[in-house]
Amino acid sequence: MIPVVDLSRRSAPDRDAWLARAEAILRDGRLLLGPELEGLEHELAAWSGHAHAVAVASGAAAIQLALAALGIGPGDEVVVPALTAVPTASAVCATGAVPVIADVDALTAALDPGEAAAAVTDRTRAVVPVHLYGRPAPRPDIGVPVVEDAAQAHGAVDASGSAATAYSFYPTKNLGGIGDGGAVVTDDAGLAAHIRRLRVHGMTEQYVHTDVSQNFRISELEAAWLRITLPGLAAANERRRTIAAAYAAAAPALRWHADHPRHVRHLCVVRVADRERFRAALADRGVGTGVHYPLPVHRQPAYAHLARRPCPNAEAWAAECVSVPCFPELTDAEVDTVCAALAATAGEGYAL
Repeated sequence: MIPVVDLSRRSAPDRDAWLARAEAILRDGRLLLGPELEGLEHELAAWSGHAHAVAVASGAAAIQLALAALGIGPGDEVVVPALTAVPTASAVCATGAVPVIADVDALTAALDPGEAAAAVTDRTRAVVPVHLYGRPAPRPDIGVPVVEDAAQAHGAVDASGSAATAYSFYPTKNLGGIGDGGAVVTDDAGLAAHIRRLRVHGMTEQYVHTDVSQNFRISELEAAWLRITLPGLAAANERRRTIAAAYAAAAPALRWHADHPRHVRHLCVVRVADRERFRAALADRGVGTGVHYPLPVHRQPAYAHLARRPCPNAEAWAAECVSVPCFPELTDAEVDTVCAALAATAGEGYAL
């Protein structure tokens, strides 16, 4: 079975380099807040085109701390898309604010700017557009700061005037870690400094705490891995684009996620009317699949009470989306197998 992702293949080429770096870190004895972290932040800032980068414990932490550093907390509201991974919304909740769920665009699955505007109240303090599946999303201009969720979009997002952009380094991401991690990139020096305090219990100097916060640090070992793999990101993204283009060419009748010149294809997603039959047909041909995501946020048990407006586009996407294998380490033979399976399955008609 060709998998949707295979992390053992990803780690193999950089294993020896990382083990050497890890040995050096252990000899040095500085496991947190050391030179690897400093180097990673410098390199992420340059890569992203922003003045500052702050690495933290996860992508969700990156969103949470960016919002908290903007002063968002209890009594505030933050607009988020209905179709996204739950951490987009949970990060808002972690600040004490309320995520206000808005529908997505029918073609792109990104937060619909019109729906975002309709969700604004006198308590709205920020909006979090999600660059879902690796496709750049519009940044809604609704009169509040924008914190971009780029957890799936390493290399897709250009430097912008948003307050901050949050990345995840969860192992399956385009820039994936060996454990977990995230980062905030921004041009706001004050915001970056505030996030740096918040990631270490709000501490400004040893045992002096000026903010109430918890531990959101990333280890030197994780930072070292990300520094080793960052230079290969552009080529890996290009390989993803090539694979996705091959699939679309093999099965042009399928309803593929809308393309974009900067799409980095974190996930290669198609919409099908009969999802389970489609997935079974591909499995019979040796192709694994996934579903990202089967429930929109407002249908999640923990978040259902937050529903305010209908989100039919998000519900349609959630009911029909299927992710097919699309990671850089796929062999050409495997890509050909997936292409043949997609073409054959599309020809059977029920996938349309």
